[in-house]
Amino acid sequence: MRREVYVGWLKLDGQDDEYTLHSASNYAVALIQAERFEEAKALLRKTLPVAQRVFGEIYEPSLKMRWIYACALYRDDGATLDDLREAVNTFEEANQTARRVLGGAHPFVGNLEIGLEDSRAALRAREMQLPGYDEPD
Repeated sequence: MRREVYVGWLKLDGQDDEYTLHSASNYAVALIQAERFEEAKALLRKTLPVAQRVFGEIYEPSLKMRWIYACALYRDDGATLDDLREAVNTFEEANQTARRVLGGAHPFVGNLEIGLEDSRAALRAREMQLPGYDEPD
């Protein structure tokens, strides 16, 4: 259903429309919940640059889309080390921007911090599986 809504807005108002972009975010969340990570990442790689152009990089809709993209990266059991590093970097950058723009008490900043912690933990766990891994002191 989320796909149909997204495609409908896309056909009706085009890729630069705010409703199209919001429906793309909702569709991506549904894909992540269904563990269809590759589809979610492909959708977000296409729509995130549009959202950043339309809304600007510092506005909440763009920050939320970056958060969703980072979630798609690190929650995938098949994520590569590069995917996990990209997720951590995306969370770090979005968190820094959100703190500056929205303030540290904003609930969305809390969501970003949880995602950052979880993605760092996923990265550490994957790194520990590497041959010859030495745990830092």
